[in-house]
Amino acid sequence: MRNGSESAIENDFLTLEDLAPEGKTILVRADINTPVDPKTGTLIERMRIEEAAITLRDLSKSKVVLCSHQGRVGRDDYIPLNQHAEALTQTLGKKVEFVDDIYGPYARKRISELQDGEILLIDNLRFSAEEANEYLPEAAAKTQIVQKLSPCFDSFVLDAFPTAHRAHPSVVGFPLLLPTAGGRLVVKELKAVNRIQQVAKGPFTAVLGGSKVSDRIEAIGALIENKRADKVLLTGVAALAFLKGAGKLRATLGIEKEEAVVDKAVKLMNTYPEVFELPEDLAIDKDGERYEIPVDSVSPTDKTYDIGGRTISRYEKIIRSSGTVFMSGPAGAFEREGFGVGTEELLRIMATSYGTTIVSGGHLSTALKVYNIHSWIDHVSSAGGALILYLAGRKLPLIESLSYSAKRYRAGGYGMPAKN
Repeated sequence: MRNGSESAIENDFLTLEDLAPEGKTILVRADINTPVDPKTGTLIERMRIEEAAITLRDLSKSKVVLCSHQGRVGRDDYIPLNQHAEALTQTLGKKVEFVDDIYGPYARKRISELQDGEILLIDNLRFSAEEANEYLPEAAAKTQIVQKLSPCFDSFVLDAFPTAHRAHPSVVGFPLLLPTAGGRLVVKELKAVNRIQQVAKGPFTAVLGGSKVSDRIEAIGALIENKRADKVLLTGVAALAFLKGAGKLRATLGIEKEEAVVDKAVKLMNTYPEVFELPEDLAIDKDGERYEIPVDSVSPTDKTYDIGGRTISRYEKIIRSSGTVFMSGPAGAFEREGFGVGTEELLRIMATSYGTTIVSGGHLSTALKVYNIHSWIDHVSSAGGALILYLAGRKLPLIESLSYSAKRYRAGGYGMPAKN
């Protein structure tokens, strides 16, 4: 049985109601990967945690185990999930227990002891080396994390839309062994984006920034190929990679596989020369103060943290003449005092433009709330790369897994009778 709000996508995958979850032991794969203060190691905001709580509330009569990744190896945000359990406890108003184990004997024993209504959060999935890699579903189902955990559960819920573009074992492995439904966040995201795509008009403008440059490079090509970006306004570290590729920046970027990333940027600019708009000025830190200089004046030793005012003015004209504007990733290090100008100004321009507006990524979602313009944007998503690729028409592993499980379930798979 489904409620009316889910009818738009009811033929694509199962929902919680299909699982009849009451009294069952359910594994929920959410994405509560949260920005972390590099100085204190504490969580900066709770948007994804609050989103995950919606599905957890609707499983209040089940035995629930929640799993998620957090950060990447070698980075400041690669931490355990004990703080996340505390934040979930406060958000839900009920205890969320944390275990510093993933699929070992201790975790499995605690799962077997759960009572209806209890929630257990296992530790950072990326503490398991398997979760750092991507697999075909058949191979993912044979990983230790899936083999050890799947016998503990009656069914599986995929609610990690921000991770939808990653074929990790926790996304594509479990659906081969357990009936799998989409959580409330997945339903909400797909309904909203599909509705916007039906009414969106050109010209289409993408404002892309942030620090995850490899993801942005892949996404940019997909957006252009699928005619979802007539113009790409570059900011953040992504802009620096393109500026370096264009021979306008001499500094070392300090990113992974820098040479390969810059080479890809060059190929994209050569293939689509009329699409890309690069910053003409940047903001650097000079004696602790914001100082804007032309791009060609940036020295190899300068640390750039934002786009400059002339770039903002030029980008504003393009945004205000666009039919649809999509922004993913901050324009600079907006968490640093004095360097949030580009991010704030571009978001305010979008908020007051006539076009359809979409903002994605946890950092920008937080920024919108700080600037009190969250409600002025047509759709705000905590997903970054996954939403970009979905808008570009790419098949996402999470969506493919949900579709597979629905077809198998309705055909009598998982040892169940066929569903009409």
